[in-house]
Amino acid sequence: MTVTLELPAEALQELRAEAERRDLSVDALIAEFAGTLGRATPAPRPLGFVAIGESTSGRRAVDADEMLAETLPQ
Repeated sequence: MTVTLELPAEALQELRAEAERRDLSVDALIAEFAGTLGRATPAPRPLGFVAIGESTSGRRAVDADEMLAETLPQ
């Protein structure tokens, strides 16, 4: 597959320097990076704040308009 990247000059300079540091071609460095993309994404973690504001009244978000109407002055 062929992929074309448009990089700012500074990013290209950094990419070339890293490739040289690793004694790789720029293409090989990009291929190495692309091969790690799937592994670099951390696994989802449970969100501790979910349900922290859980209703104790038994009412739900779908009842929000009704609850507002009850509390607003007529």
